[in-house]
Amino acid sequence: MKRRELFGSLAFPFSKKEKQEKIIRPPYFENENSESLFLTNCIDCEGLCSTVCEENIIVIQEDNTPKLDFSISGCTYCDKCAEICPKEVLKLENKKNIDIKIEIDVLSCLSWNQTMCFSCKDPCLDKAIDFLAMFRPSINNNCTSCGFCIKVCPTDAIKIIK
Repeated sequence: MKRRELFGSLAFPFSKKEKQEKIIRPPYFENENSESLFLTNCIDCEGLCSTVCEENIIVIQEDNTPKLDFSISGCTYCDKCAEICPKEVLKLENKKNIDIKIEIDVLSCLSWNQTMCFSCKDPCLDKAIDFLAMFRPSINNNCTSCGFCIKVCPTDAIKIIK
């Protein structure tokens, strides 16, 4: 092995951007430990939860498990996916906020850069986005992580934090 190859192979893991996408599940499963239930019980139900989602944000992945896709819309917490789940992976009694944190990237947000924009505030059903005067939006504790603000942001400044 040449010296250049050696240093190139050592630097490879640092230069490679391994961004693993977090799978966002519907908000009706028990806890993080129940992830195995998705892999064992969802594989033969034919994605019924995705057929009843009124916002069409439940996408069935290649492994036949459901995930939420906020690039389409947000979650209304309508309970329909839990009601139709035949394998009881999703249950009404396990209803909780979606297990993500949503954050505004101030560098790419129009309002943080002195341009009036209320794109994220208008669709927010929970009044979870506060503005300092007409600028500087911030997400408050009312946020349920429904995701309605994500799709509408014209600069993709609203991010999902793991």
